[in-house]
Amino acid sequence: MNEPNVRPARREDCPGILAIYNHAVLHTTASYDQEPRTLEHRLEWFDAHRRDDYAVFVAESGEGEVLGWSALNRYHDRFGYRFTTENSVYVAETWRGKGLGKRLLAPLIPAAEARGLHAIIAAIDAANTASVRLHAGFGFEKVGLFRQVGYKFDRWLDVVYMERLVGAAKADPGSGRRD
Repeated sequence: MNEPNVRPARREDCPGILAIYNHAVLHTTASYDQEPRTLEHRLEWFDAHRRDDYAVFVAESGEGEVLGWSALNRYHDRFGYRFTTENSVYVAETWRGKGLGKRLLAPLIPAAEARGLHAIIAAIDAANTASVRLHAGFGFEKVGLFRQVGYKFDRWLDVVYMERLVGAAKADPGSGRRD
């Protein structure tokens, strides 16, 4: 079996990205969404990421199948948070535990630096110890635990917040842009 290739995502990857995300929605607490998303929603998400310059990566098989994806996302709409991003890493069920999460998280750090971002936030279901370990392995530190802030599968869920500082972003206060 060929090693999966990690590359910047293209719009045509959205059906594969959506399938992996929707599986997580239906079967895990990696996302607190309750209902699967539509392809239209995922295409709008992808276009917004491109417009706002937030990176999206996919891992693909030699046959072009999307096996996982990662992204930098807007953390908050308020102006003061413009140097902070929240990450996402999702791996197809059959590829979990094979090191693909590491390969998908790795390019997010230089992508954040290249975009002039300063902090990457990871909001992780507290029971998802694999994701907590993954992020810790890339220098993310636990900065908070929010108890019972999520509800899914008929139970309350805790969220661990982890953070990694990636560089000294320089603000251009006049334009509101990241440099």
